[in-house]
Amino acid sequence: MKRLLRYVRAHPFITVMAPLFKMLEATFELFVPLVVARMIDVGIAEHDGPYLLRMGALLILLGIVGFAFSLTAQYFAAKSAVSVGRAMRSDLFAHINTFSYREIDAIGTSTLINRMTNDINQVQNGLNMFLRLFLRSPFVVFGAMIMAFTVDVRAAIPFAVAIPALLAVVFAILLVSMPLYQNVQKQLDQVLLTTRENLLGIRVVRAFARQEEEKDRFRQETDGLYQKQIFVGKISALLNPLTYVIINLGIIAVLYFGGRQVDAGNLSQGEVIALINYMSQILTELVKLANLIILLSRALASMKRVNAVFDVIPSIPDTGEAIPHGEGAESAGGEDVPAVAFENVSFAYAGAQKETLHGISFTVMPGETLGIIGGTGSGKSTLANLIPRFYDCTAGTIRLFGEDVRTLRPSSIRRHVGIVPQKATVFSGSLEDNLRWGKEDATDEELYRALDISQAREFVDGKGEGLALPIQQGGSNLSGGQKQRLTIARALVGQPDILILDDSASALDFATDAKLRKAIRESTENMTVFIISQRVSAIRNADHILVLDDGQPVGYGTHRELLETNHIYQEICSSQHVGKEAAEHA
Repeated sequence: MKRLLRYVRAHPFITVMAPLFKMLEATFELFVPLVVARMIDVGIAEHDGPYLLRMGALLILLGIVGFAFSLTAQYFAAKSAVSVGRAMRSDLFAHINTFSYREIDAIGTSTLINRMTNDINQVQNGLNMFLRLFLRSPFVVFGAMIMAFTVDVRAAIPFAVAIPALLAVVFAILLVSMPLYQNVQKQLDQVLLTTRENLLGIRVVRAFARQEEEKDRFRQETDGLYQKQIFVGKISALLNPLTYVIINLGIIAVLYFGGRQVDAGNLSQGEVIALINYMSQILTELVKLANLIILLSRALASMKRVNAVFDVIPSIPDTGEAIPHGEGAESAGGEDVPAVAFENVSFAYAGAQKETLHGISFTVMPGETLGIIGGTGSGKSTLANLIPRFYDCTAGTIRLFGEDVRTLRPSSIRRHVGIVPQKATVFSGSLEDNLRWGKEDATDEELYRALDISQAREFVDGKGEGLALPIQQGGSNLSGGQKQRLTIARALVGQPDILILDDSASALDFATDAKLRKAIRESTENMTVFIISQRVSAIRNADHILVLDDGQPVGYGTHRELLETNHIYQEICSSQHVGKEAAEHA
C-alpha cells in the first residue's frame, strides 16, 4: 500500500477532488428524504399546491447539482487512476529491465506480462472505484443513520442494529475472498503461459499435428480458472442477498416501530417515509460498498503481486566502475593484458543441483578469435552469457581488459561487447531502426558497411526498399537466415571491442557462412571475436579453439593441434567430414 500511496500522492489535487465532490453529492442526497417528508406532511396533508411545487423544484435542483458533482468526481477519479496506472506500469517496466537473466528465468515471462497488464489494470480500476465510493458510501450510511436519529430516536433504533450487522457480513466475506482472488490470478498466469507457448510455437504444434492435445491442455487450464472464479464468485455473490435481507428486516422494523409512533401521535407519516427512504439509501450504498469490496479485494490481490515484482532486487545491479570511452582492444587491453580472461570459472543456474560450467580457464588477447565448440547442452551459450554479465559466475573470476567484471557496470560492459544470440530476434519497424540498436547515431555508410560484412546487403538491395525495408513483428516477413544476418549486422554497427557470435549462422548455407566468416575476419582485425558453433568449419580458422563437453573444458588449442591430440574434437570433425570438406573447398 505504501507504494500505491506514493503514486497517488504524485497527483494530490485530482486525488482529493474526486472524493470531495462525491461527499458534496452525498450531502445533497441526504436532504432528499427530509424534503419528501415535508411534501407529505405539509404539501399533501394541508393540500398546499404551491408548497408542493416549490419542494418539487427543490428536489429537481438537488438532483441537478448532485449529478454535476457526481460527473466532476468521476472525471477526477478516472484521471487520478489512469495517471497512477500509467506511472506504475512505466516504473514496473523500467524495474523489469534491471533484472538479470536469473530473475527473469525465476519469475517467468508470462507472469511478468500478466502483472504489467492485467494486474495493474485491476489496481487502476480498484483505485478509480475507491476514490468514487469508499468515502461516499460510509458517509451516506452513517449520515443516513444520524439523520434518522434526528427524525426520531426510537424509530431509528433498527438503524443501530442493521449497520453493524451489515459491516460484519461485508468484512467477513472480504477476508475469505481476498486469498481466493490471489489464486485466481495465479491460475490466470498459467492460462497466459499456455496461450503464449501455443502462439509462439504454432508452427511446431501444427507440424506434429498436436492441435487436439494442445486444445485439451488449454481446456484444462481454462476449466481450472473457471472453477476457481465460480467458487470465489459464489462467495462474493452472498453479499447482495445478505445485505438485502438485513436491510429489508430493518425496513420492517422501521415500519413496525414507526407505525406505533404514528398511532401514538409522536411521529408523522412523512417522517416514517423519510426513515424508510434513509434505510433504502443505506441499502443502495451498502450494495455499492459490497461490490466495491469485491473489486478492492481483486485490486489488493493484484497490487500484492505487482509489489512482489517491485520487491525483487536485481542480482546484478547496474553499479560499479565504467569502462572509459575508447578503452578496449587498442588502449586498455594493451599488448600484455588479455581482452577476456576466464580464471577457473564455474556456473550453476538458480535452483540447479549440478553446475552447467565447471573449471573454465582461458585467455583471449585483443584482436584474437576464439572458437568454442561442443555438443548440445555442453554450456557454450551459457559461457557466452557470462562475458557481457547477463549472469554472474558462481565461482572463479572473469576479467575484461584486466578488470574483474563484477567490479564493472553492466551497461558499460555491454557498450563494448556486441552479442548475436542463438535465437535471431528483430523488432517491428524499419530495417534502419533495427540496425541503429547497435549505434543510435550511425551513418548510412556505417549501416551499409555492417550489411556488407554480414552478407545481408544482397537480399536487402533485392527487396528494393533499402534501409526503409519494413520489418514485421518478430521478423515474420524474413527467413531464418535473413534474420540471422541482420542480427549480425546490428551487432557490427556498434563496432564493439568484443564480438560474440553464438551459433548465429546456423541457418546459413555453407557457402554464405564461409563468406561471412571471411568478411568478419578481414573487417574486424582489432576486434576480439568469439565464435560459438557446432560446425567445425565455422571455428577451424580461429586463433584458438575451446572444446567443451558437459560443461567442462576438454581441449584448447588450434584446429591442427586438437585434430592431432584431442579425441572428442576428432569425433566432432569425423561426424562433420562433409561439412569440413565443403568449408575447405570454399
